[in-house]
Amino acid sequence: MTRVKRGCVARKRRKNILTLTSGSRGTHSKLFRTANQQGMRALASSHRNRGEKKRDFRRLWITRLNAAARDNGISYNKLIQYLYQNRIFLNRKILAQIAILDKVALSTIIEIIARRKK
Repeated sequence: MTRVKRGCVARKRRKNILTLTSGSRGTHSKLFRTANQQGMRALASSHRNRGEKKRDFRRLWITRLNAAARDNGISYNKLIQYLYQNRIFLNRKILAQIAILDKVALSTIIEIIARRKK
């Protein structure tokens, strides 16, 4: 069997992994074996947290909407119920932005849908 010299290929592979973990502290960015473990852990965490980020933002929007709705004398639950009954299909992200940037517009929307509830 012929001899295979992997110097170039192995060095490139190790260098890529060390580049991936360059922001870590201590040996997690210097030594290959610990850097490799840290890199795998970081990739797993980033995969998991991409899903969590969506949940966290939805929770934030709901919290903001609840606070804004209660300032206008209505609960979040009733706000969403009245929006669906009046066929106003604004998602929670847009409603939360309206609540932050234009409180008068949100209070007007709540006033209109509360008057027109079925």
